[in-house]
Amino acid sequence: MARPKSDDRRNAILAAAVRVIVAQGLSAPTAAIAREAGISNGSLFTYFETKTELFNQLYLELKAGMATAALDGFSAKESLRDQFARVWSNWTHWATSNPDKRRALMLLQVSGDITPETRAASHKEMAFIAALLERARAKGPMKDTPMVLVSAIMTAVAETTMDFMLQHPDHADEHSKAGFDALWRMLS
Repeated sequence: MARPKSDDRRNAILAAAVRVIVAQGLSAPTAAIAREAGISNGSLFTYFETKTELFNQLYLELKAGMATAALDGFSAKESLRDQFARVWSNWTHWATSNPDKRRALMLLQVSGDITPETRAASHKEMAFIAALLERARAKGPMKDTPMVLVSAIMTAVAETTMDFMLQHPDHADEHSKAGFDALWRMLS
């Protein structure tokens, strides 16, 4: 009889995958991930049938964690600007508090291993934030710009902001606010 799968072991594998991806890239062998997690390579495949499945599950976990953090303390009673500012601040602070997760997510986002189904599932995780972005740009100068471009611009501003926050942690809040102010002026 097979032993039941442990959530702790699964989480240890995912955490190890983040560390190994950051250190070695996406071509790192599963044996390195298993070793980092303190398990055998065979045990890793008990939890994830393939490396591709591991990467897809990790991608979803990271996106879900980022989305949850971004919505922390969100209030529908606030103005649209304040709602968007809260999500922005939470997002940029999540990324700078979790630099390895951010880097692993960046690598996974451009990976051919992430399936269209996984990308679609991650969009569902981010649907509320996407709707907030849509509302923010609805009457502004980017109202007729394709949403995919607006989202890419927002991500570029966010990534630049996060880089500055990491490089200058004593001014992280100021950089987060400046990045938000720049984005808000573009949107509304």
